[in-house]
Amino acid sequence: MSEDSSGQGRRAAGRRRRKPAKRRRALAIAAWSAAGVVLLGGAGLGYVYFTLNGNLKTVDIDQALGTDRPQDVDNGSMDILVLGSDSRGGANGEYGHDDGGSARSDTAMIVHLYEGHKKASVISIPRDTLVTRPACTVTGSNKTDRGGPRQMFNESFTIGGAACAVKTVEKMSGIRMDHYIEVDFTGFKKIIDNLGGVEVTTTKPIKDGSSHLDLPPGTNKLNGEQALGLVRTRKSVGDGSDLGRIQLQQAFIKALIKQVKGIGLFDSPKRLLDLADTSTKSLTTDTQLGSVKALAGFAQSLQGIDAQNMQMITLPVTADARDPDRVVPLTRESQMVWTALLGEQPIPAEATANSMGDKGKAGEIVR
Repeated sequence: MSEDSSGQGRRAAGRRRRKPAKRRRALAIAAWSAAGVVLLGGAGLGYVYFTLNGNLKTVDIDQALGTDRPQDVDNGSMDILVLGSDSRGGANGEYGHDDGGSARSDTAMIVHLYEGHKKASVISIPRDTLVTRPACTVTGSNKTDRGGPRQMFNESFTIGGAACAVKTVEKMSGIRMDHYIEVDFTGFKKIIDNLGGVEVTTTKPIKDGSSHLDLPPGTNKLNGEQALGLVRTRKSVGDGSDLGRIQLQQAFIKALIKQVKGIGLFDSPKRLLDLADTSTKSLTTDTQLGSVKALAGFAQSLQGIDAQNMQMITLPVTADARDPDRVVPLTRESQMVWTALLGEQPIPAEATANSMGDKGKAGEIVR
């Protein structure tokens, strides 16, 4: 078992982004389902972006991290860190309580858009992965957390917010994150409800008291509450770990992408406006995406990506030798993932062959 405690991953060299092509089909990529629908909604609402701009929250990642980052690249690709926020403050308090209502990164995905933006790879990072966390400024203070080896990945967000999460991912991978998108619990539910629910087929019953989910086998149309329950379920699927939950999340995202194509959002201006209003209130982005106009342009560059040309994996991991409740990256296999993305290549099957994250049947429960 090998721990990636050195923040390995070679840095990208010498690339800057070209402007993506403007004309694509009518679907934005959903790396994280809510984020994807937000982009889709934003693309059709440029005429009201001044009204919706006030809903968006932004984080200036570039200013926070300065120059200590991998170099930008110029091959037309794009990398985005997408987080699902596990804050228990405010309206999210119904899901339990944490210390002071502080936020946690309940879900983390690196989305790599290949040149031409017609295909993507999505790498889910288990929240209990032990990594070497870099030094980060503590949220709301001038103090610095020194980080160090054997730190849980999701603590980066808890300690230093979006900037620390991005910094940790960049140190792990050697890949610069071009954008950052964060969606919270309550916003996710409302987005799914605005869409009229999402239809999934379950091959087995799913019952999880922690996530308030009780689904019979067969076709189920999930409302926002049920959809949130599904993507948070872990104890009743697979081995009960976060790895099984990630597989459910990936299956749900693909089901959502397929369904959104047939909803006809643009046929109902009111429905589209309601969705955009809910979505923009649910988002935190980097400053470059911090307007509806920017989101709309971003969405238009992503509309050619479909479920079948999204490669979705979990970061190659194995059980930690010292703590069976934690996982550590497989050094060689993880490097294969980062090298593939930097080289604009598909992730090789060898990278996930020995990984705990892509074994098991949790993802086969939902279609």
